[in-house]
Amino acid sequence: MTSRFFSLVFAFIFIVGSSLAEESGIADLTHPETYFGFMPGEDRKMFLYEDLIGYLDLLQQESDMVHMIENGVSPMGRPMYITFVSSAENIANLDRLQEINRRLALDGDIPTDELDALVEEGRAFVLVTLSMHSTEVAPSQAAPLMAYNLITGTDSNPAHLDKVVFMMVPSHNPDGMNMIVEHYNRYLGTPYEGSGLPGVYHKYVGHNINRDFVTLTQSDNQAVADIYNLDWFPHVLVEKHQMGSTGPRYFVPPNHDPIAQNIDERVWSWTWVFGSNMARDMTARGLKGVSQHYLFDDYWPGSTQTSAWKNVISLLTEAASVQLATPIYIEANELQVWGKGLSEYKKSINFPAPWPGGWWTLGDLVTYELESVYSLVRTASLHREEILHFRNEMCRREINKGLTEPPYYYILPAKQHDMGELQALLRLLERHGIDLYRMDTDHVMEGRLIREGDYIIPMAQPFRAFIKEVMEEQDFPVRRYTPGGEIIRPYDITSWSLPLHRGLRSLEINTYYSHENLNYSPIRAEELTHRRGLPGDANWLLFSARYNQSFGFAFRAMAEDIQVVRTVEDYPWHEEIVPKGSFLVGITRGNRSTIEALLEKIDIAPIVFAQEPDVATERIRLPRIALCETNFHDMDAGWTRFLFDSYGIPFTVLNPSDFKDVSLDDRFDVIVFPDAPKDQILHGHMTRAGEVFVPFYNPGYIEGMGNEGWQKVLRFMANGGTVVSWANSTALFFGLMSPGEGEENFRFPIRDISGTLTGNGFYCPGSLLKVNLLPDHPVTYGMQGQIGVFHRSSPIFATSIPNFDMDRRVIGLFPEDEDLLLSGYAEKVYLLERQPAIVWLQRGEGQAVLFSFAPNFRGSTPVSKKLIFNSLLL
Repeated sequence: MTSRFFSLVFAFIFIVGSSLAEESGIADLTHPETYFGFMPGEDRKMFLYEDLIGYLDLLQQESDMVHMIENGVSPMGRPMYITFVSSAENIANLDRLQEINRRLALDGDIPTDELDALVEEGRAFVLVTLSMHSTEVAPSQAAPLMAYNLITGTDSNPAHLDKVVFMMVPSHNPDGMNMIVEHYNRYLGTPYEGSGLPGVYHKYVGHNINRDFVTLTQSDNQAVADIYNLDWFPHVLVEKHQMGSTGPRYFVPPNHDPIAQNIDERVWSWTWVFGSNMARDMTARGLKGVSQHYLFDDYWPGSTQTSAWKNVISLLTEAASVQLATPIYIEANELQVWGKGLSEYKKSINFPAPWPGGWWTLGDLVTYELESVYSLVRTASLHREEILHFRNEMCRREINKGLTEPPYYYILPAKQHDMGELQALLRLLERHGIDLYRMDTDHVMEGRLIREGDYIIPMAQPFRAFIKEVMEEQDFPVRRYTPGGEIIRPYDITSWSLPLHRGLRSLEINTYYSHENLNYSPIRAEELTHRRGLPGDANWLLFSARYNQSFGFAFRAMAEDIQVVRTVEDYPWHEEIVPKGSFLVGITRGNRSTIEALLEKIDIAPIVFAQEPDVATERIRLPRIALCETNFHDMDAGWTRFLFDSYGIPFTVLNPSDFKDVSLDDRFDVIVFPDAPKDQILHGHMTRAGEVFVPFYNPGYIEGMGNEGWQKVLRFMANGGTVVSWANSTALFFGLMSPGEGEENFRFPIRDISGTLTGNGFYCPGSLLKVNLLPDHPVTYGMQGQIGVFHRSSPIFATSIPNFDMDRRVIGLFPEDEDLLLSGYAEKVYLLERQPAIVWLQRGEGQAVLFSFAPNFRGSTPVSKKLIFNSLLL
C-alpha cells in the first residue's frame, strides 16, 4: 500500500509538472546539447563567445523567464551582456525591481512602513561573473546549463526564482574567451593540446583584468562595475574562478585572514552564510574536495569583489583546473595544499571530504559550478527578506558612520601639481558611485584653510567604506598564525591609495562640521573639465610638463607631423612657474583643425599666446619605439601597450626572438623592456627557486633573443640608442656583458643587492615607498621633488664607479626617512635608505634608464608615468 501510494504521488507530480512546463513553454526550450552539438563540459569541446550569446539570446526568445541586455563593450569591440533568469513575473517587472534595488542601496531615510513594503515587493538579485580569466574556462562553458537548468528545474527548484533574480555576465572577458578557444582548437589532437596561449588573453592586461577594479581602466571591467556601482545594485555577487590542479577541488568562502578592516562585520557574516551553505549543499550532492578558509584572503580591493566595499555580499569561488578542456589524471601523491588555511591534504574542519585523486575533467568542473549556483539561488531565496533588509540597513549604517565616526570628510584641493590627474580621480570616484561636492566659500577646518572651489567628499554616504579605503594611506592589518608567531603574508599588493598613487594632495578631516556651517554644493565630474576651444588670436600653445596629459598632446601632435619644442628653462606665468621641459606648439592655418581635435582628447587647458613666448626651447621629434613583449603572458608589457595607446605613443612590438633579425639601429631610437624576467627574455624559459623549467607552450612561441640578440641591443646602445628598462627586466644589465667578437667584456656600473637585503629581513609585497628625485634632469622634467613609487622587494640597485666608456647617475633614491613607507606594508624598509631607485647609464653614444620599480604598475601609478615619457624623449 505504501509503495502504491508513493507511486500515485510521483505520477501526480509528474503530470502537474509536465502541465506547468507546457504552459510556461519550458517543454519547447532548446537544450544546450541540441544547440551546440555537444553537452557543455564534454571533453575537448568548447564554444566561442558568439555561440554562447547566441544560445542565451535563443533562450530569451523561447522563454519569458530569460532577458538579456547589452551593458558595455570589450576592449576589442565585442558587446557585453547581462542575462537575467527568474520567474516570468519578475522578468516582466525588472524595471520596478531595479528601482527598488536602487532605493534600498542608496536611500538611508526610507520610512519603516515603506521599507517593509519595498522589501515585500523586492527580489534578491544574485549576480555571477564568469571566466574573467579566460584560461579558467568552466564557468562560461557552464553558463548555458546554468540558465537552462534554473528555468526547467533540472537539479534545482524553479520555485526559488519567484524570490530571486539570477543575473549572469556570461563572459567577463569575451576577447580572451575567443582567443583561448581558438588556440585550443588549433592544437587539438597534437602534442600541444591544452598548451599556453602565446601572449595575454585580453587586448592588454590578461590575468591582471582581476586587479583593475579600483582604477577601472579597462572597458570590460567598467561594464561589470557599473552593474553594482550605478545600475542594478545586486545584493549578492559571486566571482567565479579556477585555481591550480593539484590542490582542493573547489574553494568557497569564508576567505582567510587578513580581511579588509573598513568593511562592516555584517558583510563578512553573510559570506559565511552563503559559503557554508555551498559547502554543505555540494558535499551533500557527493562532490568531494570542497575547501573553505583557505589560501585566498579578503584584504585588497582590485578584483570584482571590490563590490564588498559597496555593501554587496561578495563571494569568490575557485575550481581546480584541467588543461582547458582536456582531462587530466592526478595521482594521490601529487595532491597537496599550499598557502594559508591548510597544512596538509587531509580531512580537516575546512576540508572535510578530500578528493582522492584520479581523472579530473571539464565536465567535473561544470558539475561543481552548477551545484554552487543552485546553492546560491536557494540560499538567496530562503533569506530574501533578511537580505533586502540588510542592504538598506548597511546603507543607513554607513551614512550614520559618516556622521558619527572619523574621518568625516576628504578634501581634494583644487590646485594640484597635475590638474589632469585631479580631473581623472574625480571622474573615477563618480563612476564608483561616490557623490562629489565643491566648496562654495572658504572655510577653516581643523586649523587649515579650505578654499572656495576645493573638492569635498563627505563620508556620510552609502559607499563610505570604499571612500575610506581608496582615499586613505594603507596600513596593513598584521595577523599571525599563532600568538607571537609567523605573520600571515598578504595574498597580493598592500597599497592602492588613489591620491598618493596619482601624486595628489588630499586632506583627511576628523572633525565633524554641520552642513549649516559648511557651504558646499553637489557637482558632476563632467562639469569639471578645463577643456575649451581656441580663441581666434591663438597662435602658440604652452603645455606644462607637470601634467601627464601634456605629454599625450605632444606625442599625438608629433604623430600628426606638427612641430613640438620643449622649453629648456622655467617660464614665469602670472603667479606660477611653467617648468622646464614643457611643450610649445605653434598654430598654423594648416594644423589648426588638427590641434583643435587633439585638444578634445585632454582635460587640461594650455596657456594660449598670440605671440611666441620669450622662452628658450629645443626641438624634439617623435621617437621610434620598440617594445619588447614576451609570449609568457607578459602582463606588464600589456599594461605598457595600454599606456602608450592611451597617450598616443606609436610603438612596434618586438618578441625577443625578433631581435636577432631586426636592424635595431635603422628602425628604432628607443627600446623598452617592461617588467619581465631575464631568463624569459634571453633564453625563453622560466626559473623557480633557481631551477629551470620549461612551461607548456609550443616552443616556437617562446624562443628568447639569445646572446646574439642581446649583443645587438648593446651595440644599439653604444651607437646612440636609448634603452628603458624597469623591475625584473633590469637584470639584463647586471653582471658580465659580452658584446661580441672583437669587443672587450665589461660590466655596467650597477648591480642588484636585493638578495642581500632580503636575507637581512627586507620584505615589500607591493607598497608605495618614498623616493627623492634629482632635480633639473631630463628624466624628471615636470616631476615633484619627492614622489611615491610602487615597489615589490626587488631589484634593489647599487652603483659603482664606472670605467671604460661609461657613466652613471642616480636619478632617484630612497631617502633616509623614518616615513620611507608611504602606504602599505614592508618589513625592515630602512635597509633601502640611500639606495638608488632610478639610475641613468651611459655607454658610448647611447644611454639607458633603469627603474627598480614598475613606473606604470597595473596602470595604477600615474604619479610616475612622466618618468617613462621623459625617458622616451631623451
